[in-house]
Amino acid sequence: MKTFIILPTFNEAQNLAPMIEHLHRLAIPDLHVLIIDDNSQDGTGAIADTLSAREPQRVFVMHRPGKMGLGTAYITGFQWALAHGADCVIQMDADFSHSPDYLPHFVAQMPAYDVVVGSRYVPGGKLDPRWSGWRYFLSKWANSVWVHLILGTQVRDATAGFKCWSRRALEKIPLANVRSNGYIFQVEMAYLAEKLGLQILEWPIYFEDRRIGKSKMTVPVKFEAAWRVMEIRLRYGALSNAARVEYQRVSP
Repeated sequence: MKTFIILPTFNEAQNLAPMIEHLHRLAIPDLHVLIIDDNSQDGTGAIADTLSAREPQRVFVMHRPGKMGLGTAYITGFQWALAHGADCVIQMDADFSHSPDYLPHFVAQMPAYDVVVGSRYVPGGKLDPRWSGWRYFLSKWANSVWVHLILGTQVRDATAGFKCWSRRALEKIPLANVRSNGYIFQVEMAYLAEKLGLQILEWPIYFEDRRIGKSKMTVPVKFEAAWRVMEIRLRYGALSNAARVEYQRVSP
């Protein structure tokens, strides 16, 4: 099974090399990494090029002229991976908030599921205890109340950015029509996965705060994402009853 990991980066110079090293140690055969750098100002792009030069058959780099957004990075990465023969595609952060150690478990589920979601909000999932009460409230409210209320989704962690997609799932989703670009991109993809009746597995994870650097998920970004949920509903409409039945909220 040919697996591609898509790593969008913006100012991740201190995290990138350790992340790539960790990924290479995983027991996942035929594993490849695509780094998509949005013109980082801290040398991340140069580090990515060095890593690719060392292992040109395993590490690939795409440089973009500026900060073009998380959503466009993933859509571009998904399309590139599919064009290069990917059987499954993983999306994750480069800052170790998403532990690479979960990835062999995700990939192992691909024959049975279309999407595996690294979920903070199923039984067994945990958040970093360093999160403030306000940050926890916003995240929990967004997933348990707001997104569920407006879109009718059943997935418990609709804003999760740690996912493994099968090739068949990404080919079924009309990627060229996905418009969300910031963190709301995660919600739109989760919504479309349910609307299209994909088989979804939520795998419990421990979500760790980034080890180095500053989080890009600010409070204003969260509030913007909240009102953009309404745009998704207006664009696509409600989930069908059939899609609700197809969804399986499962944890191992």
